[in-house]
Amino acid sequence: MEQKLPPFANGVSLNLKELLYYKSHTVHWQPPNKSLWSQLNGSHNSNQKGRGMNFAEVRQYQAGDDIRSIDWRVTARTGKAHTKLFTEEREQPVILYIDLSASMRFGSQLLFKTVQCAHLASLLSWLTVEQKDRIGALIDMGDQLIEVKPTARQQGALHISHQLVQLNNQAFEQWQQAQQTKSQFKTFTQLKTLPFKQVLQTLHRMCPKGSDIIFISDFKRLDLDAKPLLNQLRQHNRLQFVHIFDPLEMGNTEFRGSEYVTNGEHTRWLNFGQKNTRNQLKNRYTEHLNQLEKICKSMAIPMRSLTCAEPLLSQLGASSSSTQQGANHE
Repeated sequence: MEQKLPPFANGVSLNLKELLYYKSHTVHWQPPNKSLWSQLNGSHNSNQKGRGMNFAEVRQYQAGDDIRSIDWRVTARTGKAHTKLFTEEREQPVILYIDLSASMRFGSQLLFKTVQCAHLASLLSWLTVEQKDRIGALIDMGDQLIEVKPTARQQGALHISHQLVQLNNQAFEQWQQAQQTKSQFKTFTQLKTLPFKQVLQTLHRMCPKGSDIIFISDFKRLDLDAKPLLNQLRQHNRLQFVHIFDPLEMGNTEFRGSEYVTNGEHTRWLNFGQKNTRNQLKNRYTEHLNQLEKICKSMAIPMRSLTCAEPLLSQLGASSSSTQQGANHE
């Protein structure tokens, strides 16, 4: 069955209406219902995932206090038993890494990967607002990084949405202009791309300790050299990977002609009528995904793959009119 575009979307450019559409869908993942991560990762331990306790004050010990909370230093200094009091940590920064770089500006069926990435970022932003946490973002354009500092309430989600619309559409217009001639297109695709190490260094600097950091990307630039920095980031924060892919990257297409294509860095003619061409694409995709899964497994980072060939909500179980097909890599 042919998939329909989400409301207000054309699959390529972005507008504010299509991102605000996800604000009304946060109800699907509010307590006591399952969390979004139970849909993404298959399990979820707590509706208050990752929250801890903040130290409030020390007072004299009272009958019934937990002896594990006794402050032995104050007790020794005063000669009287004292207990530490804690308050529950209620506000937790959520930082989205949103990849709008050249390799993400592609889609063979329903949506560009950048558009699917923005849809998920919008849903997560509004879900964070509903949970009364601060939401921030690092938007990766490939040649520059745009920081959106964590902000509470709707202001944070709206700021991220406005930035996504502006930056995505600006990049798409440049992409259209660059395709006018092959020489211009070649120049465009050979623009300097920032190494993924710089992404991780920026996140380490901008994220408060104890943040939930959610990466939304195709992870084309993530390699084993980035593991030390990724591990450093993981020591003080909770990480989630959401891998965005297009079926054509696996060689899945009914098209059997030749087409001039790009992977964001190089361009060439491909004959999709040749089975060898489709197999080469599939093998390259499998190799990349295996490496990504290996990194995640070794560092205990949850990861889920989402296709841009289907609407987001149908893959997350929030739409009864569509069934989930092909979102998981098997």
